[in-house]
Amino acid sequence: MTTGIKLVTIGGGSSYTPELMEGFIKRYEELPIREIWLVDIEAGQDKLDIVGQMAQRMWDASPYDVKVHLTLDRREALQDADFVTTQFRVGLLDARIKDERIPLSYGMVGQETNGAGGILKAFRTIPVILDIVEDMKQLCPDAWLVNFTNPSGMVTDAVIRYGKWDKVIGLCNVPVNAMMAEPELIGKKPEELIYSFAGLNHFHWHRVHDVHGQDVTRDIIDKMYDGDSGIPANIHDMPFFKEQLQQMNMIPCGYHRYYYRAEEMLAHMLEEYRDPAVGTRAEQVKQTEAELFELYKDPNLDHKPEQLSKRGGAHYSDAACETIASIYANKNTHIVVSTKNNGAVPDLAPDDVVEVSAYIGATGAKPIAFGALAPAEKGWLQVMKNMERCVEEAAVTGDYGLALQAFIINPLIPSGETAKRVLDELLIAHKAYLPQFADKIAELEASGVTIKDEVVQALQPIHQA
Repeated sequence: MTTGIKLVTIGGGSSYTPELMEGFIKRYEELPIREIWLVDIEAGQDKLDIVGQMAQRMWDASPYDVKVHLTLDRREALQDADFVTTQFRVGLLDARIKDERIPLSYGMVGQETNGAGGILKAFRTIPVILDIVEDMKQLCPDAWLVNFTNPSGMVTDAVIRYGKWDKVIGLCNVPVNAMMAEPELIGKKPEELIYSFAGLNHFHWHRVHDVHGQDVTRDIIDKMYDGDSGIPANIHDMPFFKEQLQQMNMIPCGYHRYYYRAEEMLAHMLEEYRDPAVGTRAEQVKQTEAELFELYKDPNLDHKPEQLSKRGGAHYSDAACETIASIYANKNTHIVVSTKNNGAVPDLAPDDVVEVSAYIGATGAKPIAFGALAPAEKGWLQVMKNMERCVEEAAVTGDYGLALQAFIINPLIPSGETAKRVLDELLIAHKAYLPQFADKIAELEASGVTIKDEVVQALQPIHQA
């Protein structure tokens, strides 16, 4: 009988992979990995080779004998896997640049997981994750799927709702960042505080208590205005209104800035968008990633470089690797995950996927009840979840009317003719990855819809790179 764990990472050529390897090496004594398979697509072959060789060097520098396999054949990798992690980006970073630049060219938020760009990322990603699930049903029906692919909450919901696959957990590093950064604000260590999270991926709130049961949320809120608020590297640090946070007595995640300070966040994004020396966040990330892969080529590099923290995914491994270790060893660790609600957040349906505190063990995630939200937060949450439901169904069915509904209901997209125009341009821009919308895209192109010249010009260097 074969012993040890077979682990597969789809999107293995990602710049995040060394962070993942570091996490597995750190936990090897409780998570005995036999082999790791890194999977990518043909367009990602070069990056897969570079990061795969570095991953092997990291294991070779450790005390453990683990073989890293590289392949473009997903089905070969998935055969008899125990855990499958997903961290892929359909269309690579070039697609993210379009998701940001096209909305911004019309004066609206262009962002990876929020607004118009986030919706289009879901349209491209959900069909692919559902194909992966179908392969898993045939090749590794007992495996757990641990998803880090954005938009993580919608992708995880689609896996359960449309893929009919319950052995899935969605992850994000944002809650981990908060739980690591905030204790120091009030002179505490992470283990001295108890965190309770509830909401959706990139749209959650949390409360904090000390080990004596005292609510210290307001203490942290007060200190957030004195220094580092623990915001991820990829979000402009625009302070929340202190009075708003004090009233709700909860701490919003960093991405709430796009909703609570929409005017200021949009102004900042437009400033970067219009400055060719800065560019959108995706263009900044592309530069950072290029620098990382140059480092990864160094045959002497056998550890995660410090520069990876600039990528915006710090502490990724703490979420992904600890989740897998907790399932494998039935540790019942507290981790914030996207999972089926089952009543933890009574303002949403039991079968909705939510991002909540949960105990992770052999049976997966057991959500911790958070309780009902106050009217303001409840209103936001229900709008956002139902917007997500429209996005997911449109991604599966290719229903253009439903895609338009999602755009109109999204708080970051001003409703009207411009919203429809942005949707149409994004569909055309991403047509290679949107076969479910093929008929509508052909109709739009036949009617003369094109991407604005200024966006086309901005995209030219991307295709030449």
